[in-house]
Amino acid sequence: MTSRKRLVFSYCCLALLLAVLFAVSLFWGSVALTPQAVLAALTGRGQDALSVGIIIQLRLPRAVMAALLGAALSAAGYLLQTFFANPIAGPFVMGISSGAKLAVALVMVLFLNYGLLTSSAVLILAAFAGAMAAMAFVLAAARRVQRMSILVICGVMIGYICSAITEFVVAFAQDSSIVNLHNWSQGSFSGMTWGNVRTAALVVLPALAAAFCLAKPMAAYQMGEAYARSVGVDVRRFSRLLVLLSSLLAACVTAFAGPISFVGIAVPHLVKQLLGSARPLYVLPGCCLGGAAFCLLCDLIARSLFAPMELSISAVTAVFGAPVVIGLLLRRNREDVR
Repeated sequence: MTSRKRLVFSYCCLALLLAVLFAVSLFWGSVALTPQAVLAALTGRGQDALSVGIIIQLRLPRAVMAALLGAALSAAGYLLQTFFANPIAGPFVMGISSGAKLAVALVMVLFLNYGLLTSSAVLILAAFAGAMAAMAFVLAAARRVQRMSILVICGVMIGYICSAITEFVVAFAQDSSIVNLHNWSQGSFSGMTWGNVRTAALVVLPALAAAFCLAKPMAAYQMGEAYARSVGVDVRRFSRLLVLLSSLLAACVTAFAGPISFVGIAVPHLVKQLLGSARPLYVLPGCCLGGAAFCLLCDLIARSLFAPMELSISAVTAVFGAPVVIGLLLRRNREDVR
């Protein structure tokens, strides 16, 4: 199979998988609905008010949000892997998600203590500030160490520190705050509204479009900073854009769904293996499709496996994502030995 045919075939497979999982998410859950009932609700011909409410107000915004945030998280992971030239760099591993989680937790407790409501915009801004703060620590460490393995360990440690502080915040929060914080900190796509979808789309879609515009300089950057400079890439400005975009995407995911692990690491590698290419122009669309499908699958399992009890989304993504990371590390170790 030629490379072009493989790309078309891979994109078609990812798109078909995404469409199937999206459709299944609408009629499969604690309340079973037939495909006919789902179609009737979507086309405005539904007669059962309960079925229409479940589809339009609960399942549809949740599925759209899972797909949107899954694409954002996967793209953020790919941008970080490109920036650090490290295959296991990702928002969760590098401490970015934990920094965003800490900032959102502090804002939620502060607002709830004063009886105020937190808007989506406030949570996104807080998450972005926390993500950028964590990224600043990682970049400061990057100037002092040469080995990428040590840098990744620094990112993991920053994540642990932020998570520990978050636990202290939860421990000393008021009772009314603890339930909200605990549910959110476990990671979940439940409770999504159309307002959340609109706000997230206003952040994620422009950020993804900007990432696509950087595909050509990203390809040059993958060849090394010296080569990138030789073809006219402003490496300093380009690096800042990668950091800002990856932090913004990861922050948006954390603000709405809490910290979600392994998606940003595992999906880009699975997509690259499927496409047989590492070119950003090809990998970025694949990451968006793959990340959306992956999060829809994990969300489906999280809310259906032990229904009506719901698992945290990070627990499910870790089950599927961790083996991919382990396999990647083992393969790289065999290559280094050779």
